[in-house]
Amino acid sequence: MIKHVFPALGLCLAALPSMAADLPPPMVAEDFVAVEPGQAKLGQLLFYDKLLSGNRNISCGTCHHHDHGGSDGLSLGIGEGGAGLGPERTPGSGDTRIVKRIPRNAPALWNLGHRSVSVLFHDGRLSVSELFGNGFDSPAEEWLPEGLDHILAAQALFPLTSLAEMAGTPEENEIGGAVNDRIDAAWPILAKRVRTNPAYGEMFVAAFDHVETPQEVTIVEIGNAIGAFIASEWQSFDSPFDRYLAGDQGALGPAETRGLGLFYGKADCASCHSGPLLSDQRFHALGLPQFGPGRTRRFDPMPRDLGRMGESDDLADAYRFRTPALRNVALTGPYGHNGAYATLEGIVRHHLDPAGSLAAWSPDAAKLPFVPWLEAADFAIGEDRLEAARHARHLDIAPVALTDAEIADLVAFLHALTGASAEARPLGRPDAVPSGLPVD
Repeated sequence: MIKHVFPALGLCLAALPSMAADLPPPMVAEDFVAVEPGQAKLGQLLFYDKLLSGNRNISCGTCHHHDHGGSDGLSLGIGEGGAGLGPERTPGSGDTRIVKRIPRNAPALWNLGHRSVSVLFHDGRLSVSELFGNGFDSPAEEWLPEGLDHILAAQALFPLTSLAEMAGTPEENEIGGAVNDRIDAAWPILAKRVRTNPAYGEMFVAAFDHVETPQEVTIVEIGNAIGAFIASEWQSFDSPFDRYLAGDQGALGPAETRGLGLFYGKADCASCHSGPLLSDQRFHALGLPQFGPGRTRRFDPMPRDLGRMGESDDLADAYRFRTPALRNVALTGPYGHNGAYATLEGIVRHHLDPAGSLAAWSPDAAKLPFVPWLEAADFAIGEDRLEAARHARHLDIAPVALTDAEIADLVAFLHALTGASAEARPLGRPDAVPSGLPVD
C-alpha cells in the first residue's frame, strides 16, 4: 500500500498536492442514473408495502428505514417473523417467531444510484455482467428476467426471495414454497398480488409508457419502480466534505481538516475508500469478529461467513467483503459486514489494529436484540480454534499507529461526510400504502 505522509496535516488542500491528486471530483446530479418521478413515487409505496412479503408482515423499509439512515440500527437484522422497528425490533413469538438472525448487517442505500456502481451486496453476488444474457451475474443466473433498468432494480428482487428476510417458509405461505422450488418462482405470484390491487394497477399504467393495462405488470416493472425510488431517494452529496471538494476551503473545521489529511495520508483509509463514493467497490479481509448464523454454503459445517469466497469459490477471496461507501456513515451504524462495532471509533480502531481489536472484542460491542432460542449459537463460531486460525490468516490491512487525538480527528472527518439534507429526503416514508397494510 502507498502511504502519504504530511508534515503538517492541518494544512489546507492547496498545500497538499499529493493528496489533491487522490481527492475525488465533486459529485453532481448527472452522475446518477436517470429516474422517472412517477416510477420513483410508485417505488416508494412498494418499498414500504408489506404486500411484497410472503406473510405480508415485513417490507423493504423495515430493514432500510428512513429513521435509521437507510438501515436498521442493528448489527444483524431481525427479518420475517419479527415485530417493531430498528433497535427496538423483537424476534416474535410462537410458531411465527424468527428461526435465525439475518446473517449480515443491513447495508445503507446512500448513492447506490451512482452510475459507477457495478456490484452490490457484501459478497458481490450481484454484478453488472452479460454472463447470463440478462445484464447481470446474480443468484438467479439465467432465470433473472430481462428488462431491469439498472443494478438497483435487480437488487430489489432478491430480498423478496430470502426465507429469513421477506419470503417466509414453505409451510407458511405460497411465496416460501415457490422459492423453495426455484428462486424465480415467487416473482410472478408477487407481481399478481401487486397488479390486482386497483390502486397499484392504475399507478403502473400511469408511470410506465409501455404498460397499457394492469395485467401487463410483471416483477420487472416492480423492480424498476423500487430501483428508481432507491436511486433518487438516497442521493446525498451536500456534506461539508462535498462543499470542500467543490472549492469551499472553509467547509471543514480544524479537526475535520486534520482528519481529512489522515484519511488520505497516514491512516491510509483512501487505499480502499477511494473514488467518488469513497469505495473502490472491491473486496478486502478486515479480520472482523465472527458471530451470528454466518452465511454458510450447503456443505459448510459451521456458522461462518467466507464473504466473497462464498460466491467465487476462490480461496484468495476468503473472508473478503465489499468496501462500503461512506457518505452519511455517521448515520448508518453498526459497522462492518456483520455490524461488529456499534460506533465509528470502534470500527476505526479495528482498521488501525485488526488483530489487537479482534482479540479484545466483546459481544457487548454488537447490537443484537436478545433472542433466547438463538443465544447459544450466536457466538458459537468463536469457540472453533481451527476456524479462528483460518480467519486470522486472511487479512488485507496492516496496523497503523495513531494517537487518540488523531483518531478523534479521523472520526470528526467521518462525521463531516454527513449531508445537510440527509435526514430530509425527497419522498420519505409514506403514511399509508395501497394494500392497506400497516407501514413501519
